[in-house]
Amino acid sequence: MEKARGVAPVTDAFALHLRAQRGLSENTVRAYLGDLEDLAGYARRHGVADLTGVDLTVLRGWLAGMATAERSRATLARRGAAARTFFAWAARTGRVAQDPALRLASARPASHLPTVLDQGSAAALLDTARVRADDGDPVHLRDWAALELLYATGARVGELCGADVDDLDLATRTIRLTGKGDKQRVVPVGELAVEAVEAWLTRGRPALATETSGPALLLGRRGGRADQRQLRAAVHDVSAAAGVSDVAPHALRHSAATHLLEGGSDLRSVQEVLGHASLSTTQRYTHVTADRLRASFEQAHPRA
Repeated sequence: MEKARGVAPVTDAFALHLRAQRGLSENTVRAYLGDLEDLAGYARRHGVADLTGVDLTVLRGWLAGMATAERSRATLARRGAAARTFFAWAARTGRVAQDPALRLASARPASHLPTVLDQGSAAALLDTARVRADDGDPVHLRDWAALELLYATGARVGELCGADVDDLDLATRTIRLTGKGDKQRVVPVGELAVEAVEAWLTRGRPALATETSGPALLLGRRGGRADQRQLRAAVHDVSAAAGVSDVAPHALRHSAATHLLEGGSDLRSVQEVLGHASLSTTQRYTHVTADRLRASFEQAHPRA
């Protein structure tokens, strides 16, 4: 897509700043640049030639138009963040005289409790993946390993797709994951996940690997690195076969965090496992466990 006038080359320099100095993920950089293109188009339709001429009135009108169009609060929050980050950088580097976003109100994304499987459903899901892999299909072996790893480590699906064979240490039962901002963390892997991974590495991966497979831990049927779409499809397929709620891979991350807390793990340890930059992000799982405790209490206690 051709960039709107007034966007390049200033946003090219901004993108370099986001990648090199802020360490943001490529997905975030791409989203911010798309937001700025949208802002530049809105500004141009309202008589402002380029981003350097945008003022607070234009910014408020841009966001208000999206609210009227019923964009999600998460989208509004991200677009506001993109504008504030860009204009703070532009003012600091002398590209604009003043930062017009200083008085821009922040839209807060709606707070939704994450989708979580109970421990019985999670066990049924993983048992189904294991039985499904008994047919010898290397992709089913991969799916079993992937689901076990997602639940064992609380990894984001993109982190698992990006993992290499050397990132996994079966001797210490750990895996190195690269998260947002290219931050790495080492996460423990349980015995059942190790069993699934060993089956994949000995019987599944060799059947799919080609000369161009490289070091990727998980492979697709044609030998390339498995992508997020393939793992999402695997989770949906196994969910249906197991007869549990249809979930996405991220639900296994949420479930892992919740079950760790239910089992007595402290919040800081769960934060480290999930790779959250802020403890407040991890704290939302305490609401899930509290809700479950309340439901259990009301069902079991004679005077509830």
